[in-house]
Amino acid sequence: MMAPREIDHVSPAAVLSVRRKDGYTIATISGEIDIARAPVLREHLLGLLRPGASRLVIDLSGVTFCDASGLAVLVGVARRAGLLGGVLRLAAPAPLMSTVLRLTGLDSRFEIFAAVPEAIGVPAHPGVPDAGELASLIAGARSG
Repeated sequence: MMAPREIDHVSPAAVLSVRRKDGYTIATISGEIDIARAPVLREHLLGLLRPGASRLVIDLSGVTFCDASGLAVLVGVARRAGLLGGVLRLAAPAPLMSTVLRLTGLDSRFEIFAAVPEAIGVPAHPGVPDAGELASLIAGARSG
């Protein structure tokens, strides 16, 4: 017979803490980002973005699990930041998160830094197109 704690196991919810430093909003996510938690996390992260405050660093050092819905949150928030003239940077991804980003190809989509201080200390790269710009460039290349 299983012990009650094994039967009643509930995975830890994603926890979000936010601080501001050097013109960046730093959001630290801990726990699991899955389909049950993604909608709330998306709302919180999008709520941090607004014109004039659209530079966001997400500290992933405490993320223990991330499924496709969690990745979709990161992509959507990055797109919104870009539309507002800002940037989304990922910092300190745990080994599992680094693997997920690499296997999905998203490691080339995001600016990823080893630590939060590096993410806020590097100037923005205005020449890096976002996903919408990439689609336009590809479409232009095909028609030209």
